[in-house]
Amino acid sequence: MEKLVHLDDSGSLRDIFGVEDRNLKFLEKELGIKIFSNPKGLVLKGPKAELDEAVKFIEKIIELAKDGFTLSREELKGYLDSNSEKSGQYGIKVSSPRRRLVFPKTDGQIDYLKAMRDYDITFSIGPAGTGKTYLAMAVAVNYLMERKISRIILARPAIEAGESLGFLPGDMSAKLGPYLRPLYDALYDMMEAKTIEDYLESGVIEIAPLAYMRGRTLNNAFVILDEAQNCTSEQLKMFLTRLGFDSKTVITGDVTQSDLPGGRPAGLNEAVKILKTIKGIRFINLTGKDVVRHPLIQKIIKAYEDFNSKKKDRPQ
Repeated sequence: MEKLVHLDDSGSLRDIFGVEDRNLKFLEKELGIKIFSNPKGLVLKGPKAELDEAVKFIEKIIELAKDGFTLSREELKGYLDSNSEKSGQYGIKVSSPRRRLVFPKTDGQIDYLKAMRDYDITFSIGPAGTGKTYLAMAVAVNYLMERKISRIILARPAIEAGESLGFLPGDMSAKLGPYLRPLYDALYDMMEAKTIEDYLESGVIEIAPLAYMRGRTLNNAFVILDEAQNCTSEQLKMFLTRLGFDSKTVITGDVTQSDLPGGRPAGLNEAVKILKTIKGIRFINLTGKDVVRHPLIQKIIKAYEDFNSKKKDRPQ
């Protein structure tokens, strides 16, 4: 059985097929069909059930291509997983010059994206590789591009192995660079470098250490606090009370990787206990199942969890 999916222009065909037809080969394998091009569009061949689903999916990709968006193989895989319907519902169109599409790849990530849209304050707590910072950045840029907010503010506690900023070489920007690098990495994946530079210069995007938040009220902003496990109780309370009108706040952290003395994420753990019953605040707990980096990362996290669990059970 075969079906024809019409295309209005050859540009869409190029975006769907990908470089050296990589997307095409991937889609054929994943969808269980064969795809051919003809002057009118795409000819899909295969069993009826697979064909019907494939047509729906290809039509969605065509609509995205018309809007200037393209999907890499990794993004196609995320869109085609078992949660594809929900994933598409909560996918993010980052309408910057890069035209990025960000899809949640796990149920935990879907809950996280929904929380950021529905709540003014969202805590995302989980291990490395679960997309805590990246997804928050994607939503923030989306909100900025759609003018739901007027600025993005990114903050991090400047603490790393007990090192003091004052002893690092360079001006304040040079001193803070290593601490804020993960935020820059996510930002540059969403937007063009020139746009980011212009926004940083004009204050539309602000990246600063947590201490710079004291005494401020942050209105009409999307505010992200990264690495919150390195906050003291006083610092986290100070940050949470900066929220102004028409703003969103996201706090991310990994309670297993604190650089505070003794390795205890006191501020983050305390906030969870104190604020868990307040309406309007959402806590999302991501786990090893939500890791979307190299498959070995999940195994590493599980091994450490098992080791720490056994250590707790041992008699002191």
